[in-house]
Amino acid sequence: MAGENFYDKEREFGKRSKVLAQHIYMSVFKARRVIDQIRGRSYEETLMILELMPSWASYPIFQLVSSAAANASREADFFLSKAEVNRGAIVKKFRPRARGRSYLIKKTTCHIRKEKSQLEMRKRILEILYI
Repeated sequence: MAGENFYDKEREFGKRSKVLAQHIYMSVFKARRVIDQIRGRSYEETLMILELMPSWASYPIFQLVSSAAANASREADFFLSKAEVNRGAIVKKFRPRARGRSYLIKKTTCHIRKEKSQLEMRKRILEILYI
């Protein structure tokens, strides 16, 4: 196992398509709530869930999934193998208040990273994880 490199794992698990979105004006917790619903699902299931989800946070994630599908050669054969949401920079603004004071407004951002793998390799990945 120590002598394995990245290319051996790439051959074992099949093709992968990666996409990254940075500095999205959204809370990390809101984005994680949506990502947890779609992690490990197929491409069609993911699109259906995101279209029907009432959360505002699902729209940028929907765009990200469609972008990852465009990067892949055949999007029907892919599933969402890995998805993570990380905290981004905090944009700070000042709002004027009474008597010449100012009030700090913090706008949080997040980074979303997704990875799609081939569907026929899904069984092998699940066997490795759950055995």
